[in-house]
Amino acid sequence: MNNKIKSFFLIFLSLTILGSCENELDLQPEDNREGPGQVLQDPAAYKQFLAKVYAGLAVSGQVGPAGNPDLLGLDEGFSQYLRLYWMLQELPTDEAVIGWNDGTIADLHAQNWTSGNEFIRTMYSRIMYQIAQANEFIRQSSDENLSAYGIEDSQRAEIQQFRAEARFLRALSYYHAMDLFGNPPFITEESPIGAFLPPQIKRADLFLYIEEELNAIMGDLAPAPHPEYGRADQAAAWTLLAKLYLNNEVYLSDKGSAVADQSRFKSTSEYYSLAATNSKKVIDAGYELVDDYQKLFLADNDSNGAQNEIIFPIRFDGINTNSYGGLTFVIHASIGGDMDPAEFGVNSGWAGLRTTPEFVGLFPDGADSSDEREMFYTEGQNLEINSISSFSDGYAVGKFKNVDVNGNQGSDATGEHVDTDFPMFRLGDIYLMYAEALFRGTGDASAALPYINDLRERAYGEGNGLVSSITEDFLIDERGRELYWEAHRRTDLIRFDQFTENGVWAWKGDVPQGTTTAAFRNIYPIPASDLGVNTNLTQNPGY
Repeated sequence: MNNKIKSFFLIFLSLTILGSCENELDLQPEDNREGPGQVLQDPAAYKQFLAKVYAGLAVSGQVGPAGNPDLLGLDEGFSQYLRLYWMLQELPTDEAVIGWNDGTIADLHAQNWTSGNEFIRTMYSRIMYQIAQANEFIRQSSDENLSAYGIEDSQRAEIQQFRAEARFLRALSYYHAMDLFGNPPFITEESPIGAFLPPQIKRADLFLYIEEELNAIMGDLAPAPHPEYGRADQAAAWTLLAKLYLNNEVYLSDKGSAVADQSRFKSTSEYYSLAATNSKKVIDAGYELVDDYQKLFLADNDSNGAQNEIIFPIRFDGINTNSYGGLTFVIHASIGGDMDPAEFGVNSGWAGLRTTPEFVGLFPDGADSSDEREMFYTEGQNLEINSISSFSDGYAVGKFKNVDVNGNQGSDATGEHVDTDFPMFRLGDIYLMYAEALFRGTGDASAALPYINDLRERAYGEGNGLVSSITEDFLIDERGRELYWEAHRRTDLIRFDQFTENGVWAWKGDVPQGTTTAAFRNIYPIPASDLGVNTNLTQNPGY
């Protein structure tokens, strides 16, 4: 990949992608000019192929922003991976509401979705498509196939690293599938090619699979930080392992139903110890906090110093990754009312996304907080949400922008598409994960206090905002203040038992004051469209 991911490939449209039981996933090549046997005789082709797998997180078709979708029959804008993942992680929480009435989108914040919800279904489809792409790279880059394609031994070391990165990307999507859906279909490079009914895997078994995959590829991934910003390295794998272990009590709550030998599971305290160990590996790997929090969310966050904090981004380029998903969606949809789109580096506001008064309350003094992380837009906005469809009800959030540190607009002169990379993993999150893992494991998080205070000092200024102890309430609130709108909130609230039965915020449960909801909504349903054709699947409880 180039420094900014550019014009990704039409080269692998000819590769057969592994089908699934849904129509959207029973994929066939749309361009059969060359088969993999011809293309993959060139060692340089493997990097282009890998770029396609990375790009699956950022774009949803071959041309962009519309016209040649990966998944036929789906709108390329709302079917983009990050847009859907962001919506499912943020809209059902206290961090975000959306005023639109597109299809069943309002059901996400209300937490009254069904197995027919099209946004849930499309996220499921997008995850499985991304896994299928990774599977195909892994399959085509096997030693047997490399020999068949005439790739010499001297040319294989780099391809072996590419293969490890593809396995990381597959593990990442399986982590999302496990977190969101619990018990998804399971396919690997060993699965049959073509139409078949994938088996369902238990959540606890998938936990073990992801753990084993990440540990197996560690030696083949580049040491951290990767010299090519945007590619997965060992720190990305350590981070994903830490996230897996930190959520062990959620993901392994039903481990007794796992197919795996029960002796393969560790104790809860061991998993928290592993979460701390992997977090500390990342801390010691050479990443560092950027001096200004805002730089993390600007158009030049790949070069303004923020790249030294970002462990694994989803990369965007206003010219070469045109999509109405990703941060193009988040930035445009955050702007409305009295807000000036030009200040955010875009040509228009879509007037949809805001936050709840309960989330504003996490900051001392609300929107007048001295915390530099507080980026609410209040002019012309009401704190309370009397009408969820009115953009002026609820403070707007100006966290992500398509301008650089000097206020210059991103590379797309039209202001339509953005350059801002999405920081999926970053060091600030790791500091908080390390503290939480120590706290949950031993009750003593004092070893993490210097790191937490580094975050607090950046937020409040030198000598201000420092803390001398860590509590459970502090951890969940500080994660909100540090990481809001970065697609962590749903997972965090579930881990802290505040997502359904215990947490209340405006319009949760589809009532103005908010209400609790049933615990079965801690995972999403398997889409009804997949259940209808794949007899191997069983619906999640409650749906």
